[in-house]
Amino acid sequence: MTTDASLFDFKDSYALSGDQTAAYRENGHMFLKQVASPEEIAAYRPPIRELVQRLNKHDKPLHERDTYGKAFIQVGNLWAHDETVRRFILAHRFAKIAAELMGVDGVRIYHDQALFKEPGGGHTPWHQDQIYWPLDTADTITLWMPLVPISEEVGSMTFASGSHHLGHVSRLLISDESHKTLKQYIEHKQMKTVNYGAMAAGDATFHAGWTLHSAPGNPTDTMREVMTIIYFADRTRVLEPDSKARGNDLVSWLPGLKPGDAAASPLNPLVYTRH
Repeated sequence: MTTDASLFDFKDSYALSGDQTAAYRENGHMFLKQVASPEEIAAYRPPIRELVQRLNKHDKPLHERDTYGKAFIQVGNLWAHDETVRRFILAHRFAKIAAELMGVDGVRIYHDQALFKEPGGGHTPWHQDQIYWPLDTADTITLWMPLVPISEEVGSMTFASGSHHLGHVSRLLISDESHKTLKQYIEHKQMKTVNYGAMAAGDATFHAGWTLHSAPGNPTDTMREVMTIIYFADRTRVLEPDSKARGNDLVSWLPGLKPGDAAASPLNPLVYTRH
């Protein structure tokens, strides 16, 4: 199997059915097989892993971290640090899926994140991603792709179907409190929860920014290596931050922009347009 990443440019398309896009819009999440091929993952996993190891700032052992710190090693905007990784993150194929699932003409990158859950790593509490994002749109979506096979006991993320239609449910940041409160909310609302179970490397889930979700811990002795990419609809405007978290994100991921500006900083390239 070749491991030359330069041979793979992701310029082709992934065929989505009308049923798949309709199901995504109804449920707020979708599982797709082989969004990246085994050959592509074999080529791009080594440079991604190397970059994560180089940029990882975790310096405490697992047992000394808080719940959020135990959930995963988290490194963002890998695409800005390495030309090979950039080709993976800015892939036309991935971005086109994101645009088609949302039903928008074009998408920009908000940022990427490597989420590597260590052996023995803790669960990821229930939360909504978009409480962190100062984006004036509901057209946001995250690709979540394992770079290694994920067993049934680890599984995908768990999603509360239809929760994205509710919009902003809680201001709670990812924490023990968010897990307890939002779990109770989901049970009270009798929402269906879905975990897609085992995933192959290169499979992917997509979920909306307001979709409630969590993830199990990692009881295995291997690292759960996942790459995520967050997209938002082109022509989105910057929202006035209404929390410290959104203010921090404005500085980090939309540098130099102010409320009302087009969300199009140099860190937010247009990665797909239908026109």
